[in-house]
Amino acid sequence: MQVEFQQVHKQFGTVQALRGIDMRVEGGTIHGLVGENGAGKSTLMKILTGYLTKSSGRILLDGVEVDCSDPQVAAGHGIGMLYQEPQDFPPLNVLENFIVGRDCDHDLNRTEQRERLTQLADKVHFTLHPNDVLEKLTVGERQQLEFLRLLGREARVLILDEPTTGISDQQKMLLFQALRQIRDEGCTIILVSHKLDEVEALCDRVTILRHGQVTGEASAPFKVSELLEMMFDKPPSVDVVDHHYHPGGELLRFKGVTAAGERVGLHDCSVSIRQGDVVGLAGLSGSGQGLFLRLAAGLATRREGMLEFVGQSMDKLNHKAFRQQGGVFLPSDRLRQGLIPGFTIRDHFALAAGLSSAAAQQAAEQAIAQFHIRGTPETLAESLSGGNQQRLQLALIPKSARMVLLESPTRGLDVESAHKIWRFLRGDFADQGAIVFSSPELDEILEVANRVLVFFEGRVVRDLLADELDYEHIAAAMTGK
Repeated sequence: MQVEFQQVHKQFGTVQALRGIDMRVEGGTIHGLVGENGAGKSTLMKILTGYLTKSSGRILLDGVEVDCSDPQVAAGHGIGMLYQEPQDFPPLNVLENFIVGRDCDHDLNRTEQRERLTQLADKVHFTLHPNDVLEKLTVGERQQLEFLRLLGREARVLILDEPTTGISDQQKMLLFQALRQIRDEGCTIILVSHKLDEVEALCDRVTILRHGQVTGEASAPFKVSELLEMMFDKPPSVDVVDHHYHPGGELLRFKGVTAAGERVGLHDCSVSIRQGDVVGLAGLSGSGQGLFLRLAAGLATRREGMLEFVGQSMDKLNHKAFRQQGGVFLPSDRLRQGLIPGFTIRDHFALAAGLSSAAAQQAAEQAIAQFHIRGTPETLAESLSGGNQQRLQLALIPKSARMVLLESPTRGLDVESAHKIWRFLRGDFADQGAIVFSSPELDEILEVANRVLVFFEGRVVRDLLADELDYEHIAAAMTGK
């Protein structure tokens, strides 16, 4: 089945998520859809599967315009999607999950469906037992079941969203083999991925999105350098800080740390952070950066390895102790994790520093002036805009901080405000301690970091100093190249 998007737009309020997407996927091919985080890949696929409604434009299947206004209608057209997280029911067994959601007598006949499940599994060389409870299966096995479920419903267009996340190499090999097989039988496959090695291995053609627009297309064999250029923005032409530094004593140490969490966990991480470091954590969303920060802050627990802060084992330090030792963590989820709804700006200073009402009032007034927070000391945290909530979080960092951990520290700030924030952070904390931050913007990392850790699939795959920083090199490493 051929799939075609013609001038598809999607707007969320004032945000233009998709800007006139033109894309054609030929029937019986594997077509890659790639782009950095926020490029619009998931939005476009949710429109095709009926989970979102397009603002304007047309969708055609085999040249005929169709309505994909809800998931049931899209499924009726033969469109199915395999998500990163299995859409299943863990208390049920494999056969029950294969059947669930069907409503005609034929589809509910357990004997017939058991035979159908076994036939499909044998066809693509998956080993699944109908009576096994899902709670005992691996993520890869649950994903295999979702795949069979879609085949059992005779999906003619199969969308895969980062399908190899959290599965073993052997399971990935089986999945790739199955995808090639059903492609050769006429199924159309759209592979949403940021892993260029997988795109190279599987795809016949690829479309690249950036900022909600198509920036290019290519056919196999692909030139990775060209794909990267189309995926990522150009690096900034002017640096806002001096990268040169002289690292001091060790403040934070990871040695062989493995932990579960987020999308892919963290695996065998060995890193040392020293005084004077301004470390940018680069990687596509969910590659391990957030878990790294939470482990360092005492907010997550490792399974293996050793983790020390200022010479003390994190076995003895929780987040409160981490703060007492001079550590600070600012999460990206400002209102739920960083600030307290119902508390005013003044209340936050009173709580954070143990100040009297008068002293907190003065501190709040000074912070509002210094950080250009649009509010008064009596303004509630939830009444502030996202950018002003971030300014408040930054203003609450104690002057004595030795280790500042930040998730997306300038999210919601304009360029000028972001530069001012970084001058404040580097001026007040980089010399006396260290700054470690994650950002979805590679430009920002290259502007301010004097060292970059690149994460891919839960591992630190590059540890680069300032004179080694190269936009294309880092962008390639982020995608597994």
